[in-house]
Amino acid sequence: MMSGKTEHLKKILTEEQISTQDNILNTYGSDWLKLYEPLPSMVLFPRSRQNVEDIINWALEFNTPLVPSGGRTGLSGAAVAQNKEVVVSFERMNKTLAFNEIEQSLTVQPGVITQSIQEQAKEKNLYFPLSFASEGSSQIGGNVATNAGGVHVIRYGSLRKWISGLEVVTGTGKVLSLGRGLIKNTAGYDLMNLFIGSEGTLGLITEITLQLTKKPEPSNVFLFSIPDLNALMKLYHLFKSRLPLRAFEMFTGRAVEYVQKQAPASFPLKEKGPYYALIESDQSAQEQALSLFESALENQYILDGVISESSHQAAELWSFRENISESLSPHCPYKNDVSVRISLLPDFLSEMDQILKKEYPDFPVVWFGHVGDGNLHINILKPENMDKENFLQKCEKVNDILFSIIKKYGGSISAEHGVGLLKKPYLHYSCSEEELRYMKEIKRIFDPNGILNPGKVFS
Repeated sequence: MMSGKTEHLKKILTEEQISTQDNILNTYGSDWLKLYEPLPSMVLFPRSRQNVEDIINWALEFNTPLVPSGGRTGLSGAAVAQNKEVVVSFERMNKTLAFNEIEQSLTVQPGVITQSIQEQAKEKNLYFPLSFASEGSSQIGGNVATNAGGVHVIRYGSLRKWISGLEVVTGTGKVLSLGRGLIKNTAGYDLMNLFIGSEGTLGLITEITLQLTKKPEPSNVFLFSIPDLNALMKLYHLFKSRLPLRAFEMFTGRAVEYVQKQAPASFPLKEKGPYYALIESDQSAQEQALSLFESALENQYILDGVISESSHQAAELWSFRENISESLSPHCPYKNDVSVRISLLPDFLSEMDQILKKEYPDFPVVWFGHVGDGNLHINILKPENMDKENFLQKCEKVNDILFSIIKKYGGSISAEHGVGLLKKPYLHYSCSEEELRYMKEIKRIFDPNGILNPGKVFS
C-alpha cells in the first residue's frame, strides 16, 4: 500500500518535493511549543496551487491525513504531526504575485515570510500593521490560519481586518476563490472568514490578498514600572482616554529577569517594580503624553518611567517585551493564551494572579500581555529536574480551574495562538455545545473525509 501511495505521489511531484529524511521529518513535524513528539511519515513541498490540489486528491484516494505547515512558530500544537501524517510545507510557495497600486493591496502565496510583507509595503511607501516577535520566521499563511493579532491590535485590529481575498483548496479538492479583493460584498454568507482562524482544518490556503495602509507617523515609546495590577489598569485608562495608542503591553518583573539572563542589557529604569507597562503612541502627541507621564507619577500609578528619544532607543525598550518568549524557550514553557473584555481585566487579573501563586508555588510563572485588547500570555516553566510528561500533567490539572474563571468572565481560552492540540480538551469553556456542533458540521462539509489536520481543534 505504501509503495503504491509513494509511486502515485511521484507522478504529481518531483523527487525534491518529497522527503522522508529523519532530520526533515523532525523539523517539519513540530512547532515552537515543543511539548509533542513529532512523528510524520513524510514531508511534501508544493510550489503551486495545482500541486496542492494534486496532493489533496492523492490524500483522498489513499485516505492519508495531511498536516499543513508554515513557519512552525505556532504555540498550540496545530502544526504538529504525531501520528504518521503527511506534512504539507508551504515554504516553497513564497512568491509575491501582484501589487495593486490603486487598491493598495498585495497578493501573495502562503509561504511568504511576514516580515517580507512588511518590507514590501515599506518599499511602496505603505504599511502592513501585523507585528509580533516571530515575524522574521512566521509565514503569512500560518498567520491567516490563526487570525494572528500581535502588538498593534489596539490600533489596527487582528489580521482578519486586512484580508480581502483568499484562495483555498478544500478537503474535497475543490478550489474556492473567496472575497476576491472586494471591500464591500454581502452576496451570501461570508465563507472567507470561516477559513481565517480555522487552523488548516477546512482547507489549505494557496493565495492571499492583503490590504495595506498609509505609513504611520513616528512614534514615542514609554516604559513604566508599576506598583500593582490596580495601578496598571488606571494607567491604561489614563493613556487610552487621552492618546491615540498603538500598543499597551504589560509584563512582569520576572519576565525582565529572564530576558536579561539571555541577553544581558542595561535596564533603563532605576526603580524596578513587580509589573511593567510599555506604551507606544504617535509622536505628534508627545506634549500630551509627557503631561500624562507627570500625572501618572503624581497619582502613584507608576514608580518610574522613561520615554524614547530615538528610534534606536525605542527598539531597545521594545526588546524587553519582544524577547520574552525567546528567553523562556529553553525552559520548555507550558503556555496559556487567554482573553477577557478589557473592562473586566482588573478583576480577572487579580483572581488569576492569586490562583497562579497558589497552584504553582514551585514553578516559575512568567506572564505578559496585550492589555489594550484584553489578551494575557501565561508561561509556566518546567523545573530542570522534572521530566516533561510529569510537568505536562501537573500543568493540565490547573487548566480546569483557570478556564472555569475564563468562562465566568465570558472570555476565551485562546486569544491568538489557536486551539490546536493544546487547547482542544478545553474548547467547551469558550464555546457552547450548540456552537461546537455547528463547527463540527462545518468541518464535515469542507472536509468530509477528515484528511485535513485531523485531531486539531476538536476530535
